[in-house]
Amino acid sequence: MPKEFPDGIAGSGDRSDACELRVLPAVPEDRKLTPGISENHRIAASTRIHGPPQIVLRHDKRNDMMSDPVREALVQRLETDAEEAIAFLRGFLRSRSANPPGDTTEAADHIGAYLDKAGAPWRFEAAAPHLPNVVGTFEGGRSGKHLVLNGHIDVFPPLDETGWSGDRRDGKIFGRGAADMKAGTAAAVLTYAWLHDIRDKLPGKLTLTAVSDEQTGGALGTRWLLETLRDEVLGDCCLNGEPSGLNNVRFMEKGTRRYLITVRAPGGHGGYPHLSRNPNKIIATIISELDRRLHMRPATLPENIARLLTTPEAIATLEAGMGPGAADVVRSMTFNPGVVKGGLKVNQIPHECSVEIDIRIPVGIDFDKVHEEVVEVCTKNDAEWELIATHSYPGSLADPESLMMTIIRDNAEAATGKRPIPMSSLGGSDSRYWRWENVPAYLYGPSPVTMGRADEHVTEAEYLAVLRVHLLSSYDYLTQSADQ
Repeated sequence: MPKEFPDGIAGSGDRSDACELRVLPAVPEDRKLTPGISENHRIAASTRIHGPPQIVLRHDKRNDMMSDPVREALVQRLETDAEEAIAFLRGFLRSRSANPPGDTTEAADHIGAYLDKAGAPWRFEAAAPHLPNVVGTFEGGRSGKHLVLNGHIDVFPPLDETGWSGDRRDGKIFGRGAADMKAGTAAAVLTYAWLHDIRDKLPGKLTLTAVSDEQTGGALGTRWLLETLRDEVLGDCCLNGEPSGLNNVRFMEKGTRRYLITVRAPGGHGGYPHLSRNPNKIIATIISELDRRLHMRPATLPENIARLLTTPEAIATLEAGMGPGAADVVRSMTFNPGVVKGGLKVNQIPHECSVEIDIRIPVGIDFDKVHEEVVEVCTKNDAEWELIATHSYPGSLADPESLMMTIIRDNAEAATGKRPIPMSSLGGSDSRYWRWENVPAYLYGPSPVTMGRADEHVTEAEYLAVLRVHLLSSYDYLTQSADQ
């Protein structure tokens, strides 16, 4: 079991001399991570799509660079240790880590036990004792770039106890978080451990960050790590295994603004509408006006980005995975009134009505201007508003033509026989924290189709394909960037 520790203390459990207990100072205000996008950062775009349900692993000798004996040994290990990789994921899925409530110690403990057995350095770094983040770093045999592997431990709550089964049947592995994102995090952990075995032959530095607070915004997970351990976890590039589908690599994602809007009134009997305004009607008016103003407003993208998102291949891939119309949605702002609450009885004028709204804002639409419009509509209708800060942040992007993007696409094509296309996500991920710091971050993971469902799963083939792409892409990035 993990060691008990108070707020501000990071602990590892009594497993390894490499794991230490240490007190972390409070984060100074000037080190708080502030979302932002550099004016000089190159804008580019992509899309999120579903991966194919079955993947046939392929061995492309050209892409595997068989003249490199170290890399060849990694390719061989992917074959010989496939059962070890599957066993690790199944145990990870059996380790409870639902958020909410947010206690991830059992799952973090599973990662730590594996890394201890592998002899790889790691430790817990935690802002709260029930949300440990697993962090590990090692140096290679010579100087080079610094790659960070990122994934999250916490998952949606399961519908029932079968969500923690880790069952394996019909070529699939079942359990809450199989898709989102324990398969991707498992790939990061194994990549870190297996590359540690050959660290003397690697240039540069590799860091693992397996965090516990992604599902609820990241304030105690990735964001906290970047505020307290910036020099160790920032790096030169970040690789993440969030569910994307194997036929795309995500390098860009929308921002979000969430609000709680409330209208209050004296209320009264429904037959006396002259004595009180009706909050339900006013909320309906606000929803209608915000929908008219905001929903499906197209982003003003640079020509090269717009062209990238509207190629026949991009549109076909997007809409095959997410349905007709997805190609338009990815380039547009969306408005969703998700929760409406108002009224006690059909013949009463409510005394209060509220709506929770979610606005997804792509790069290319003024993030602050959207806020001004929401406030304007609320003020005009004498409504109160509250910005939900933990789920409000600008969009983010990375260079779609970088060395790492090319490496990921090469390795994915070798693994699946299909070259993935650069795409944009419709949702958010912890990758944004690196992109806001102008550190390129890329997502390549399994299909998102079943995430959150009672039958959430990954196929064995797609999990092993994700592991292969992460392992070889990490090796290639460290070696090729050092050469350059």
